[in-house]
Amino acid sequence: MISRQEIMDVSKNINLPVNIIEKDYVLGWVLAGIANHPEIGSNWIFKGGTCIKKCYINIYRFSDDLDFTVTHPDLQKESFLIKTFKEITDWVYDNSGIELPQELISFDTYENLRSKISIQGKISYRGPMKPGGDLPRIKLDLTNDEVITLDPVLSKIYHPYSDRNENNMQVICKSYEELFAEKIRALGECLRPRDLYDVTHLYRQYRVKNSSILILKILKQKCAFKSIELPNIEILNSRPEIAELKVEWENMLSHQVASLPPFNYFWQELPEVFNWLYNPS
Repeated sequence: MISRQEIMDVSKNINLPVNIIEKDYVLGWVLAGIANHPEIGSNWIFKGGTCIKKCYINIYRFSDDLDFTVTHPDLQKESFLIKTFKEITDWVYDNSGIELPQELISFDTYENLRSKISIQGKISYRGPMKPGGDLPRIKLDLTNDEVITLDPVLSKIYHPYSDRNENNMQVICKSYEELFAEKIRALGECLRPRDLYDVTHLYRQYRVKNSSILILKILKQKCAFKSIELPNIEILNSRPEIAELKVEWENMLSHQVASLPPFNYFWQELPEVFNWLYNPS
């Protein structure tokens, strides 16, 4: 395990709280532990905002959880998950020295909005900062209720800390294009600060070298599966949630981004994003 001082140095260098940096460090090792497990490593597909940060855009917002698509329902059973994560905690400790107390592992089953089963897990950790009191936690969201349009890819895990091991830091994850389309769908469906932030950043990385045709094709499939209309700027501008989006912008993102630009900096770019998406040159 890296030193407490290394966490503090990174925190100072990028101007984010120590607890955020420590969690990012632990997330990297937990992700590696999942990816190296013989039963789930090739059957859980990493996705979401943490996937963007850990696999595609290094200079990005930090995140609090790990999201996966589970390709086999049997890999979602609570008894299997508890057993598996006890094995993962041993692997993480042996490879990094991070403690993930096995008695604090929990998984809960719930029905999502489509009345399908999803799983939320929680694991606690004792990292380099060794806090007193209640241990910080990492949340895991597992679902198999979605359409996957492109083959997953094997990606290196971005882990900018001194104990990085090139031999075991890679994970199966969704492709950039699939993540991009999912974020556009999520923005249209929920209008959350993180999705606005993500869509804009993904667009800035993607537009210069790729066509929007593939993104739009995937987006149509995602929206059809969820039975929602394709989002556009007119629809988003008419949504009453914009007022809350503005209010929650800083509250939801300021602890994840070293220097968070104002809400309008991102919102005013959306017309360009949708024009690029629906009117390919």
